[in-house]
Amino acid sequence: MTAALKPTQIVAALSGIPGWVLSGDGPHVCIEKSWHFPAFLQTMAFANAVAWIAEQRNHHPELLISYNRCTVRWQTHDVKGLSVLDFDAAQALEKQLFAAKEQA
Repeated sequence: MTAALKPTQIVAALSGIPGWVLSGDGPHVCIEKSWHFPAFLQTMAFANAVAWIAEQRNHHPELLISYNRCTVRWQTHDVKGLSVLDFDAAQALEKQLFAAKEQA
């Protein structure tokens, strides 16, 4: 089982993933980031890419989807806070996006 990170560990981990912010508090604390897209199909393609990464890790985020925006929120419910799993998943998503930009 994964343990909840301490505040100093959260701050240090958050500094390693630009654009991600701390949101909520107590058992509802999470890290989140929003992406904007020109149209709904691109938004949904992104959400599906996030789902694929989440399935690979068996760690699933909350996705808030609108026409041209997707917000990804990572939290570890089992520890009622943030764990290393959340930061690993956010970093994996960033790495996948960087790789996709490099190929484009």
